Order: sequence, then C-alpha cells, then structure tokens
Amino acid sequence: QYRDDPSINNSIATPDNKLLKALQSPEVKAWTNRVRVPAVISSERDSRGVTLVGVEPVSEVKLGFDSDSIIEGRFLKDNDDSGLIIGAKLAERLETRLGKRVVIMSQDPDNNIADRGFRVVGIYKAKMASLEEIYVYAGLTTVQKLLNIENQVSEIAITGDDYRHVEGWYPVIKKAAGENMQTLPWYEADTYLGSMLAMMDGFVLVWIVVIFLALSFGLVNTLVMAVFERIREIGLMQALGMRPSLILYQILIESFLLLFIGLLLGNVLAVGTIIPLQDGIDISAVAQGMEMMGTSSILYPALKLNDMLLANVIVITLGLLTSILPAWHAASFDPIEALSKD
Repeated sequence: QYRDDPSINNSIATPDNKLLKALQSPEVKAWTNRVRVPAVISSERDSRGVTLVGVEPVSEVKLGFDSDSIIEGRFLKDNDDSGLIIGAKLAERLETRLGKRVVIMSQDPDNNIADRGFRVVGIYKAKMASLEEIYVYAGLTTVQKLLNIENQVSEIAITGDDYRHVEGWYPVIKKAAGENMQTLPWYEADTYLGSMLAMMDGFVLVWIVVIFLALSFGLVNTLVMAVFERIREIGLMQALGMRPSLILYQILIESFLLLFIGLLLGNVLAVGTIIPLQDGIDISAVAQGMEMMGTSSILYPALKLNDMLLANVIVITLGLLTSILPAWHAASFDPIEALSKD
C-alpha cells in the first residue's frame, strides 16, 4: 500500500530476527532502513513541498549514497543526528544556506501536525538537478521521534553484487519478510526503468548480430581471395596426397587464427578506451533533455565481462560458419585443374 499511498500510516516494522538473518547472507551487499514521508520545508523566505527521508548514515553510504556529493558542510553522523541535508537547488529556492535554521512539517499516524526545527548541516549536489529540490535527509531516529513511529520504517532497501542478478537472493528475502511486507525487485518497483533496460539489452544484442554479420562478409571475401590466390598451392598439396578434409580444416584454422588475432586486438583496444573514460563523459550540453528521461549528465562507460564474452562468442561462431563456404570450395578443387591455373 505504501507505493500507492506513501503516508506514515503505511509504515512497516523494523526487521525481526528472521529477516535480519536473511539480510546477513553473503549475497546481500548492503541494506538500510528508511523513513520516507511527504513534508513541507519552510525557511525565512519561502516554503516548498519535499520528501523527508530518515536514513541510517553508515548503511546509507554503503548502499550507494555518495558522501562526496556534499558540496558544503558535512553528511549526517549517526541516526540521532539533529541536522538536515538539503539540495543546492532547494537551498537556492528557499534563499537559505549552511548553518541556517529551517522548519519541517509533516503528519504523524494520528493525522496531527508534526513539526520541528532543523539546522542545515550539509548541502548536496545531485547528478540530476531535479532531485536536489525533492529530497531532504535527516537521521532515522530523529525522524521517527518527530513522527511518533518508534521501531517503524517506510522501506528497507537492499542491494547485492550485481543489480542484474537479484534472483539468487530475492526469494530468500521475500520469504523471510513474510506476507505482511510487500517485497519487490527493483525492476518491478520501477517498471519503466526495468522495461527500458530490457529493451536496450535486446536492441544491443540485435545491433551486435547485425554488425557482426556485416563483418563476416568481409571475412568471407578475405578468405575467398586467399583461396583463389593459392589455387596452385592447394592443387599441389592435393597432388602430394593431402586429403580434402585436411584442406578444409586448414582453411578453417586460418580463419580461426584471423578471428583470434582480431579479437585480441579488439579487446585490448576496448579496455584501453574504457580506462581513460572511467571518470565519466560529460554531456551537460544536453543535460536538460537527459534529465527529463531521468538520466545523469555524466555517462560512465562500463565494460562487462559477460558482454565481452558474448561478443567474442558471436564473432567466433559467425566467423567459422561463414568460413565453411570458401573452405569447402578449396577442398573440392580438382588437383589437375588447380595445377593448370596460372
């Protein structure tokens, strides 16, 4: 129900012993409790609607919060920290700054107004500027006290080693959480992003196959020319007693060696290209358009081992398949006719 109505009334209990045991499994890289509620933040100059997020600072950083994004001040120290972290854009809108006092207002489970003054102890810069106006962060225990929800949270966020493979540990977490908690993998919690990534994976696979099919014609042309330039040599080998099957294997081995050398050079160039770009590619010139799609203005190229293996397997397979025709043609030469060629 929380996804449909993100109010404090739809909170859940903190993890019990059964769930804690599941969260301590080796497949779980990090997890954290969060309280996430709609709120209003007011400064001396203005008021804005925001999402107040109560976090556990230590586990939140392990989960992925970039503490280096704090451009002024500091991050939260512990769950009882009474400070507030706001975005740079929000600070600009509210005409406030580091060290100033702001007021947060929300509702408790009894629909009573819950408000408290916070000191701005940190200002963060998000990769997507729109997020800076949405989220403000405070200590988990501090927010729980504000809302009168001791030992209750809005969500439990969990991450593993690879976001693409959650099937190994997700069922264990879901079983331990029980039926009273809605447990969702990220691609169901964010169906748009999940479907977009699935579509992109399919598009990339089709693109790889099409490109490699085109490259395979170049390989066939190279081998056909090599065969026709060596007709007399092939005829001589047959005349000396070399079986056609061995000639077939020889051409295929030559094709494999060409593919292997090309793949070796290609993989080295790929790694050599990715390393200088590991700090990201700045596309801030089109940042507004990218932000509408929920994409950061900094792209980080990544070279996945699985993608490299898939590309190499496709190249080897298509290359050998397309090499069969010129290899079979070379093996079917008549020795006398081949030796008579100029």
